[in-house]
Amino acid sequence: MPLSARELFARMIRCEAEGEGLDGMQAVATVIMNRVHVPYGEYMRLNQGDLRKVLLQPYQFTCAMETVYGQYNPQNIFNIPARQEDLDVADWALSGNKHKGAGECLWYYNPFELDCSTYFPATRTGVLYNRVVQHCFYSPTPSYALT
Repeated sequence: MPLSARELFARMIRCEAEGEGLDGMQAVATVIMNRVHVPYGEYMRLNQGDLRKVLLQPYQFTCAMETVYGQYNPQNIFNIPARQEDLDVADWALSGNKHKGAGECLWYYNPFELDCSTYFPATRTGVLYNRVVQHCFYSPTPSYALT
């Protein structure tokens, strides 16, 4: 039986932000839900507001990839079960809550260093909004609407 979208979401939250506490987990969940609800651009065009499609859109989340750079990725949402705290954060986000540190951001990444890049990704469709724990969060620029 396939996993529910809620279960996949909780697993993604765990995989992407485990060890960053409630703030980090809620901020990551906020970005994912922002992608579900954005009314324009690539995420709306490809995913039509469907959480499962957002979570499984190719090349978006390392945690949804079973292979990375040709190597098996053991840290993926198909291997990592959701804990109650992950489900609680998923339910919090599914209820419409947002982490203020992630605002309307559509992207995040962990640079594994102190500074965040001003733009993300290379297409510069996102501009730095904030940093929450280890992740840098990016709001869409006007050019994102053209994606």
